[in-house]
Amino acid sequence: MSEKQIEKNKKKIPAHTWISVVVICLMIPVVLLASRYFGNRKYYLCSMVLIILSMVPFFLSFEKRKPEAREIVTLAVMCAIAVASRAAFIMLPHFKPLVGIVIITGMAFGAESGFLTGAVSAFVSNFIFGQGPWTPWQMFAYGIAGFLAGLLTHAGVLKKDKNVPAAIFGGLEVLLVTGPLLDTCSLFLMTNEINKASAAAIYASGLPVNAIHALATFLTVLLLEKPIMEKLNRIKVKYGMMEEDEA
Repeated sequence: MSEKQIEKNKKKIPAHTWISVVVICLMIPVVLLASRYFGNRKYYLCSMVLIILSMVPFFLSFEKRKPEAREIVTLAVMCAIAVASRAAFIMLPHFKPLVGIVIITGMAFGAESGFLTGAVSAFVSNFIFGQGPWTPWQMFAYGIAGFLAGLLTHAGVLKKDKNVPAAIFGGLEVLLVTGPLLDTCSLFLMTNEINKASAAAIYASGLPVNAIHALATFLTVLLLEKPIMEKLNRIKVKYGMMEEDEA
């Protein structure tokens, strides 16, 4: 097989990723919307359902083989780093590097791993910041950042050795995707009657918050993508982790 064919196969989106897109972009939003009718403490139930759904694409990404313990542990470490990065800036409102760490994880280990890391990190970190009906939305919004980063890296749009484009992507992703998703959560929680005026007010008031969050994400990816990626690549090469999709 020629190098050109190998490169083409690398960029081809595998079947399990299409299934992941359906789960993440269709099933999870349906659960978020349905959670309004789950009853008391519905956000805990919704969060648990989201974690289960997040695990489906992750395990599908291994296709015919079982994930090894070291692969699960590595993602658990990335989740811990993401949670710690959010907690470390608790005194600076809205300046949270968590999404930056999630994006780096998605670039390193793939879209499904990125989504799982974002969802779990949001859920766990809210034991510090406070659980609530916003938790499932944060899980979805942070997970999407990792998922998109993984997809774009697989497609060759983002490069693991080029941190500036990745940092720009991170900032734009928060401004255009993660931030608006969290604003949509605020729209459902803060207004009894949703109309154009209330929606415009919520999204406009969220712009400064999203801008600060985007800046934190940009700086995190810009400063940490190379050193973290080097260490993660060493682990992947040493143990042959999560390489099947790339072969």
